[in-house]
Amino acid sequence: MTGQAPRGAVYAGGLRHRCVFVQVRDGAGRIFVHRRTATKLVFPSLYDMFVGGVVGAGESYDTAALREAEEELGVTGLPTPSYLFKFLYDDGAGRSWWSAVYEVRCELPVRPQAEEVAWHAFLPEGEIERRLGPDDGPDDGWEWVPDGLAAYRRLRDQPGGRG
Repeated sequence: MTGQAPRGAVYAGGLRHRCVFVQVRDGAGRIFVHRRTATKLVFPSLYDMFVGGVVGAGESYDTAALREAEEELGVTGLPTPSYLFKFLYDDGAGRSWWSAVYEVRCELPVRPQAEEVAWHAFLPEGEIERRLGPDDGPDDGWEWVPDGLAAYRRLRDQPGGRG
C-alpha cells in the first residue's frame, strides 16, 4: 500500500518511504563528507558520505536527488546526478526505506545548510576508508549514519569498485 504522510509521522510510525543518497565529488575526485547537526530527526550528530533525504510526495527520485544535493550543499546549477542503483535499507528496528543512490560532481564552492550540516570537508577515499575502521565500527572516532554506510559499502563493492 502506498500513501502520503508528514515526515514526522513516517518516522514515528516506522513507515517505509523513499529516500535519495547522492555521493558528491569535487574536481579532484574527493568525496563530500559531513557531520549532521544534533537537531536532525534521524541519526543526529553522525557522519555521512552522502547528501540526500526523503523524496517528496509526487516527486521522482531524480528530481529529489538534484533538489537535495543543491539544498544541502548550498549551491545552484549542479549537473543532474547520475543514477547508480536502488536498494532497500531496513535496520530491523522500524527504520526502512527504498534508497536510490546517485553520484554528482560539484566544482562549485559549497555553502552547506547550517541547520543540516555541522561540519564538512571533501576527503580522499583513503581517508574515508581509514575513518571507517577495520570493522566499520565506531572505534575509529567517527560514527557513521547506518543507511549511508550501507549505501557506501554497496557502491564500493560493486564490480568496477565505485566509491
